Amino acid sequence: MAGAAPQSAADKTLSVLEALADHSRIADLATATALPKPTVHRILQTLVARGFARPDGHGGYVGGPRILSLAGRFLQRLDLAERVRPLLRELQEATGWTVHLALLSGDEAVYVAKVEGAKPYHLASRVGMSLRLHCTSIGKAVLATMPDDEVRALLRRTGMPARTPQTLTDEDILVKELAAVRRAGYAEDHEENEAGVRAVGAAVFDHTGQVIGGLSAAVLVHHEGDAEPRADLVMRTAREVSRTLGG
Repeated sequence: MAGAAPQSAADKTLSVLEALADHSRIADLATATALPKPTVHRILQTLVARGFARPDGHGGYVGGPRILSLAGRFLQRLDLAERVRPLLRELQEATGWTVHLALLSGDEAVYVAKVEGAKPYHLASRVGMSLRLHCTSIGKAVLATMPDDEVRALLRRTGMPARTPQTLTDEDILVKELAAVRRAGYAEDHEENEAGVRAVGAAVFDHTGQVIGGLSAAVLVHHEGDAEPRADLVMRTAREVSRTLGG
């Protein structure tokens, strides 16, 4: 009987990418894909360079932010975003602010849904855009669910680049702020990610209780209004979204 047709380079790359969903170490990836370890390593280096994989800091690899970034371009037409869109729309109507839902992807998050605010302007955010965790309300809400040592390890991997003059770039100051976020149940972004924009965010959890992302309500600072009642609405909607997703 004739042997199987040889795999193309695309076949091999897709096999490794699919295997990353369940395996992280090169040896396990090689076993799962039936590819030689040097081939797996070479493919991983390409995936890392393109943002589809990243080192996990323990000798293995995990999926990179590009995976969810690409997926985010389609999620508006998929079940996840559509299932929670009524809740996001209700939050937008209640706050008048622009509402975002973002999901974790490695050490970043990616916007997967956006409901524009009532004002005659659009924020620069878009579905598929990645966001840093240290300078966004969603990111800080996510970080606040983690122990401080994990937060510090993540910040040392990613750095804390200044997006605006208001961005927190000191690890100790951010860790101190996260303690206040844990007490309050929500995080705020005071022009830290985009000049002229403030936001309130809360974390979203899956059916295992694991944080998977967060949602926020954002507005231009000169249209801001009172943040505190909106924070209550954001937290309530985050709980509803979590329940909808099985949390």
